[in-house]
Amino acid sequence: MTTLHWLGLLLLAVIAGAVVPFQSAINANLGRGLGHPLWATLASLLVSIVVLLPVIVALRLPLPSLGSITRAPLWMWAGGAFGVCFISLALILLPKLGASGFIALAMAGQIIASLMLDHFGLFGLVERQLTAPRLIGALMLMGGVALIQFSALPSKVLAAA
Repeated sequence: MTTLHWLGLLLLAVIAGAVVPFQSAINANLGRGLGHPLWATLASLLVSIVVLLPVIVALRLPLPSLGSITRAPLWMWAGGAFGVCFISLALILLPKLGASGFIALAMAGQIIASLMLDHFGLFGLVERQLTAPRLIGALMLMGGVALIQFSALPSKVLAAA
Protein backbone atom coordinates (compact mmCIF):
# COMPACT_ATOMS: atom_id res chain seq x y z
CA MET A 1 0.00 0.00 0.00
CA THR A 2 1.47 3.37 -0.99
CA THR A 3 1.91 6.21 1.47
CA LEU A 4 -0.60 8.33 -0.46
CA HIS A 5 -3.17 5.52 -0.35
CA TRP A 6 -2.56 5.06 3.38
CA LEU A 7 -2.96 8.81 4.03
CA GLY A 8 -6.20 8.77 2.04
CA LEU A 9 -7.55 5.99 4.26
CA LEU A 10 -6.54 7.91 7.39
CA LEU A 11 -8.29 11.03 6.08
CA LEU A 12 -11.45 9.05 5.35
CA ALA A 13 -11.39 7.66 8.91
CA VAL A 14 -11.13 11.21 10.28
CA ILE A 15 -14.06 12.28 8.10
CA ALA A 16 -16.07 9.28 9.33
CA GLY A 17 -15.47 10.42 12.88
CA ALA A 18 -16.15 14.07 12.09
CA VAL A 19 -19.66 13.41 10.78
CA VAL A 20 -20.75 11.74 14.03
CA PRO A 21 -21.21 14.91 16.14
CA PHE A 22 -23.05 16.58 13.25
CA GLN A 23 -25.36 13.59 12.90
CA SER A 24 -25.94 13.50 16.65
CA ALA A 25 -26.67 17.22 16.97
CA ILE A 26 -28.99 17.25 13.95
CA ASN A 27 -30.83 14.14 15.15
CA ALA A 28 -31.18 15.59 18.67
CA ASN A 29 -32.98 18.58 17.17
CA LEU A 30 -35.08 16.26 15.03
CA GLY A 31 -36.03 14.34 18.18
CA ARG A 32 -37.25 17.53 19.83
CA GLY A 33 -39.14 18.47 16.69
CA LEU A 34 -40.81 15.07 16.36
CA GLY A 35 -41.60 14.82 20.06
CA HIS A 36 -39.50 11.78 20.98
CA PRO A 37 -35.96 10.52 20.32
CA LEU A 38 -37.19 7.19 18.97
CA TRP A 39 -39.16 8.93 16.19
CA ALA A 40 -35.97 10.74 15.23
CA THR A 41 -34.05 7.44 15.29
CA LEU A 42 -36.59 5.93 12.90
CA ALA A 43 -36.51 9.01 10.67
CA SER A 44 -32.71 8.94 10.59
CA LEU A 45 -32.63 5.29 9.58
CA LEU A 46 -35.31 5.81 6.92
CA VAL A 47 -33.32 8.70 5.44
CA SER A 48 -30.29 6.38 5.45
CA ILE A 49 -32.22 3.89 3.33
CA VAL A 50 -33.44 6.61 0.94
CA VAL A 51 -29.87 7.87 0.48
CA LEU A 52 -28.27 4.43 0.23
CA LEU A 53 -30.63 2.75 -2.25
CA PRO A 54 -29.82 5.06 -5.20
CA VAL A 55 -26.10 4.57 -4.51
CA ILE A 56 -26.53 0.79 -4.60
CA VAL A 57 -28.52 1.07 -7.84
CA ALA A 58 -25.99 3.47 -9.40
CA LEU A 59 -23.14 1.08 -8.58
CA ARG A 60 -25.19 -1.80 -10.01
CA LEU A 61 -24.47 -3.95 -7.00
CA PRO A 62 -25.97 -7.43 -7.33
CA LEU A 63 -28.48 -8.57 -4.73
CA PRO A 64 -27.01 -10.92 -2.15
CA SER A 65 -28.02 -14.53 -2.67
CA LEU A 66 -30.66 -16.03 -0.42
CA GLY A 67 -28.11 -18.67 0.55
CA SER A 68 -25.60 -16.11 1.78
CA ILE A 69 -28.33 -14.35 3.74
CA THR A 70 -29.55 -17.53 5.45
CA ARG A 71 -26.01 -18.82 6.16
CA ALA A 72 -24.95 -15.66 7.96
CA PRO A 73 -24.70 -16.20 11.73
CA LEU A 74 -27.23 -14.29 13.80
CA TRP A 75 -24.56 -12.04 15.33
CA MET A 76 -23.90 -10.56 11.88
CA TRP A 77 -27.33 -8.93 11.96
CA ALA A 78 -26.66 -7.11 15.25
CA GLY A 79 -25.07 -4.08 13.53
CA GLY A 80 -28.46 -2.52 12.89
CA ALA A 81 -29.44 -2.92 16.53
CA PHE A 82 -26.17 -1.30 17.58
CA GLY A 83 -26.92 1.55 15.17
CA VAL A 84 -30.33 2.09 16.76
CA CYS A 85 -28.69 2.01 20.20
CA PHE A 86 -26.09 4.63 19.25
CA ILE A 87 -28.51 6.97 17.48
CA SER A 88 -31.11 6.76 20.26
CA LEU A 89 -28.58 7.31 23.05
CA ALA A 90 -27.01 10.20 21.13
CA LEU A 91 -30.43 11.83 20.80
CA ILE A 92 -31.07 11.50 24.52
CA LEU A 93 -27.60 12.29 25.88
CA LEU A 94 -26.16 14.92 23.50
CA PRO A 95 -28.49 17.72 24.69
CA LYS A 96 -27.58 16.92 28.31
CA LEU A 97 -23.81 16.38 27.90
CA GLY A 98 -23.11 18.71 24.98
CA ALA A 99 -21.58 17.61 21.70
CA SER A 100 -17.99 17.42 22.98
CA GLY A 101 -18.98 15.66 26.20
CA PHE A 102 -21.11 13.06 24.48
CA ILE A 103 -18.59 12.37 21.72
CA ALA A 104 -15.69 12.23 24.20
CA LEU A 105 -17.50 9.69 26.37
CA ALA A 106 -18.67 7.74 23.32
CA MET A 107 -15.06 7.69 22.14
CA ALA A 108 -13.96 6.30 25.50
CA GLY A 109 -16.43 3.46 25.03
CA GLN A 110 -15.18 2.93 21.48
CA ILE A 111 -11.56 2.77 22.65
CA ILE A 112 -12.32 0.17 25.33
CA ALA A 113 -14.46 -1.94 23.00
CA SER A 114 -11.93 -1.65 20.16
CA LEU A 115 -9.10 -2.86 22.36
CA MET A 116 -11.18 -5.90 23.37
CA LEU A 117 -12.22 -6.65 19.78
CA ASP A 118 -8.61 -6.42 18.59
CA HIS A 119 -7.11 -8.35 21.50
CA PHE A 120 -9.45 -11.31 21.13
CA GLY A 121 -9.81 -11.07 17.34
CA LEU A 122 -13.58 -11.03 17.70
CA PHE A 123 -15.98 -11.05 14.73
CA GLY A 124 -13.31 -12.08 12.26
CA LEU A 125 -10.89 -9.25 13.04
CA VAL A 126 -7.16 -9.84 12.97
CA GLU A 127 -5.92 -10.46 16.51
CA ARG A 128 -3.81 -7.56 17.85
CA GLN A 129 -2.50 -8.11 21.32
CA LEU A 130 -3.06 -5.51 24.01
CA THR A 131 0.53 -4.32 24.42
CA ALA A 132 1.84 -1.73 26.85
CA PRO A 133 2.15 0.99 24.15
CA ARG A 134 -1.43 0.34 22.96
CA LEU A 135 -2.71 0.46 26.54
CA ILE A 136 -0.75 3.67 27.27
CA GLY A 137 -2.13 5.23 24.08
CA ALA A 138 -5.68 4.28 25.07
CA LEU A 139 -5.19 5.68 28.57
CA MET A 140 -3.83 8.93 27.10
CA LEU A 141 -6.85 9.20 24.79
CA MET A 142 -9.18 8.52 27.71
CA GLY A 143 -7.30 11.13 29.77
CA GLY A 144 -8.09 13.58 26.98
CA VAL A 145 -11.71 12.45 27.14
CA ALA A 146 -11.75 13.21 30.87
CA LEU A 147 -10.27 16.69 30.28
CA ILE A 148 -12.87 17.45 27.60
CA GLN A 149 -15.79 16.26 29.72
CA PHE A 150 -14.84 17.46 33.18
CA SER A 151 -13.20 20.77 32.28
CA ALA A 152 -16.66 22.07 31.33
CA LEU A 153 -18.25 21.19 34.67
CA PRO A 154 -17.17 24.24 36.73
CA SER A 155 -18.65 26.75 34.25
CA LYS A 156 -21.89 24.77 34.09
CA VAL A 157 -22.10 24.66 37.87
CA LEU A 158 -21.37 28.38 38.12
CA ALA A 159 -23.96 29.20 35.45
CA ALA A 160 -26.61 27.19 37.28
CA ALA A 161 -25.94 28.98 40.59
